[in-house]
Amino acid sequence: MSYQSFEQILQKCHTEGKEFWQVILEDDMAERNVSKQDSMEHMRTTWDAMLLAAATYEGDIKSSSGLVGGDGQRMEEYTHNTGKESLCGEYVDECIAGALQMGESNACMKRIVAAPTAGACGVLPAVLVPYFQKRCRDTDKILKAMYVAAGIGQIIATRSSISGAAGGCQAEIGSASSMAAGALTYLQGGNCEQIATSAAMAMKNLLGLVCDPVAGLVEVPCVKRNVIGTVNAMACADMAMAGIVSRIPPDQVMDAMKEVGDKMDASLRETALGGLAQTEEGMKIAERMHASYEN
Repeated sequence: MSYQSFEQILQKCHTEGKEFWQVILEDDMAERNVSKQDSMEHMRTTWDAMLLAAATYEGDIKSSSGLVGGDGQRMEEYTHNTGKESLCGEYVDECIAGALQMGESNACMKRIVAAPTAGACGVLPAVLVPYFQKRCRDTDKILKAMYVAAGIGQIIATRSSISGAAGGCQAEIGSASSMAAGALTYLQGGNCEQIATSAAMAMKNLLGLVCDPVAGLVEVPCVKRNVIGTVNAMACADMAMAGIVSRIPPDQVMDAMKEVGDKMDASLRETALGGLAQTEEGMKIAERMHASYEN
């Protein structure tokens, strides 16, 4: 992508009277030398894959390690069948269930969309699929929101990283949450500044989040962290729509994320040598996994 900052995109929006998604769409057309129809069709294929992944979740299967599986179904049952009123409400509960289900599907080796990574695959579809089903049965509108998300993700990748090994989980769940916040803000009618603001606030809230996968698997705590990225995105989109602003400019937030990631100890960057991976239970799980591989 030719844009390396929110500032550049916002300037383009203002000088040419374009929306955030339009700027990203046109950039994709120029970079890949494709037509608008071809670019949109490629994005539609990605959206269809998200919908299929959500629709084909299986709550009765577990990952090969046995660490994850079924929680997405439990959350769904809690939402619809218990007769109890949850704290979050039905819509947010559905988003939580969606995040769990997509994360579990990834751990169970099912097809997912890395958005921006496999470990953070649950966040964007968790906010977009229920929104589409409950609030906006407009596929073109959703595709435009995905261009917004793609542009945010590319800025983060350019200025910092989307890799847990390079920047900790802030680079994965944090990036996914920023992308989802921007997409939701667009869907709610937010302008370009509000989109950038929501993305910045989402990243600020998860700044410093470490990557500490138990037994080196993208399962614990990865799947449940997709939930916090999802709920964080929704809160930040609502804050942006309320007129709340980020006191630190979006580009500077992403630069700070890179600085934090660079300073993060290697044990907290996807090596499974620190954090939850090195708790007593985490090490027991790793030992069991290692023994099972040997057998």
